[in-house]
Amino acid sequence: MMRLGRGAIMVLLLTAAVTASAPAQGRGERGGGAQQIEPNPRYDGRFTFARIRYSMGMDFGFRSRGGPPWSHDYPRGERNFTKIISELTAVHTRTAESVVIELTDPELFKYPVAYMAEPGFWRMQEPEVAALSAYLKKGGFILFDDFRGPREWANLEFQMQLALPDLRFIKIDGTHPIFDAFYRIPQPEALESYGGYQPSFWAIFEDNDPKKRMIALANRDNDLSEYWEFSGEGYFPVDLTNEAYKLGINYIVYALSR
Repeated sequence: MMRLGRGAIMVLLLTAAVTASAPAQGRGERGGGAQQIEPNPRYDGRFTFARIRYSMGMDFGFRSRGGPPWSHDYPRGERNFTKIISELTAVHTRTAESVVIELTDPELFKYPVAYMAEPGFWRMQEPEVAALSAYLKKGGFILFDDFRGPREWANLEFQMQLALPDLRFIKIDGTHPIFDAFYRIPQPEALESYGGYQPSFWAIFEDNDPKKRMIALANRDNDLSEYWEFSGEGYFPVDLTNEAYKLGINYIVYALSR
């Protein structure tokens, strides 16, 4: 409990400091303005937030937020999040830069954790299917975030079936070790989402065995990076923002240590 208390205080202090300098990097107001994608930094061995850039189908419609779905919450979401990781954990983390990368880029294999926003819009071509399958089977981990509703969930399931036809998503709860990797989070689904959906957590494991390596994790009907992006700006209650950071930290610590 003492560790949790210190962590919560640190989140408050650090996000206030990080977001104070964020307007030059992020949107001028919530949800508005297109983003200029920054050049990828040279790999240097530190943990680097790697965001997947993907092509998308048009049959879903488009909730315009000033940029393609894969870029939502970029770059402030990852900037704030990596700052918190660096300050609260022993993970040697790059905080001033992140990576935007395509599945077919060989450089992806340098980054053990990949992040994808809005997978409900995601569409893969054959080279991407092969690349994602190889990345995950060789030890990569992918996190899906910022999506909601049965239609978007069905698309995510379909895309992952293309890459991993023998595996399936399995629902997990607070008893899984990922929710005790750094912070103890017994009820992760208690983090409020939006649109009236109840958040849940779904993972893909080697051999469909929850006791084996986790390959992918989906924050279904949730949006952790929204909390990260706007932490310190008063859009969300502090308690919810802290919980979003705790979940993210657990994911990274778990993925890097298992």
